[in-house]
Amino acid sequence: QVQLVESGGGLVQPGGSLRLSCTPSRVTFPTYIMSWYRQGPGKAREFVARISASGEEINYGESVKGRFTISRDNAKSTAYLQMNALKPEDTAVYYCNAYREIVGEAVLEYWGQGTQVTVSS
Repeated sequence: QVQLVESGGGLVQPGGSLRLSCTPSRVTFPTYIMSWYRQGPGKAREFVARISASGEEINYGESVKGRFTISRDNAKSTAYLQMNALKPEDTAVYYCNAYREIVGEAVLEYWGQGTQVTVSS
């Protein structure tokens, strides 16, 4: 069974930083697009960032551009989300997503259990 293990969430003051990690098990990590999404209290799930399998293509949601950085280490089978200059509105449960399309055959997609990030003084 595929599992995405997330870590790094917690409580941080406004302006602070956190780094989230996501390590999938039982997947060929270098073949998956890795993404982060978040869902704040009473809000819909929101796209945060995405990195291609090779790491060459990266996209960010508008609300985090310039503050968050997504990266991956294929040798360690881990994706990261470095979050700087955190704001109270960044408070949310952050979810890791692994996605792979095998053209003409299947789409494989998995989600982590979520990790809570709370930005508050």
